[in-house]
Amino acid sequence: MTMKIRESHLEPDRFYHIFNRGVNSKLAFLNNENFNFFLRKAKVYLIPYFEIYAYCLMPNHFHFILKTKSEINYSSNFKKEGLHSEECFYSKVLSKFINSYTQSFNKVYQRTGSVFESPFKRILVDSEDYLRNLIVYIHQNPHNFKEYKFSSYLAIISESETNIERDKVLELFDDRRNFIECHQNEDLNLNINFVKDFQL
Repeated sequence: MTMKIRESHLEPDRFYHIFNRGVNSKLAFLNNENFNFFLRKAKVYLIPYFEIYAYCLMPNHFHFILKTKSEINYSSNFKKEGLHSEECFYSKVLSKFINSYTQSFNKVYQRTGSVFESPFKRILVDSEDYLRNLIVYIHQNPHNFKEYKFSSYLAIISESETNIERDKVLELFDDRRNFIECHQNEDLNLNINFVKDFQL
């Protein structure tokens, strides 16, 4: 299966791989506080409108696997009419999320301009097999993924409170043991050339 990066609108009740990197390949996260702040922003902006199945933040890029919610309670910040059209809604939410981080980053480091490339990249994930492999691939981004703090891997294998769709992810892999075993396999049946081209 060949996955192409799509700039089309995000549709309700669909899975998407959302990813982006620092503009001009520069670092987008300089320290742990940057990572933590980005995740706090994700909780505010994404949780009301998306289910989060996986994520990984790296110093110069990020990945999310999101499922758009079909039933949405629109907040005062995200009314349909303020987003020009309903079909643009999810993309606008993601843009506001990224822009919110950029504004704070620029204020702290006394800089101007974009932190991430624009527009963000999005790929429709249209098979369960691809979804499983993509979850593993995203978690394996850092070499020390079993200990890495800024991905969803540890949240999924733990029993601590989380905003990740842990039960749904584990169900995709049948159980926690198989989830862990699948992450030991470095030979994924996944066409990831588009991601390799994107990453540094």
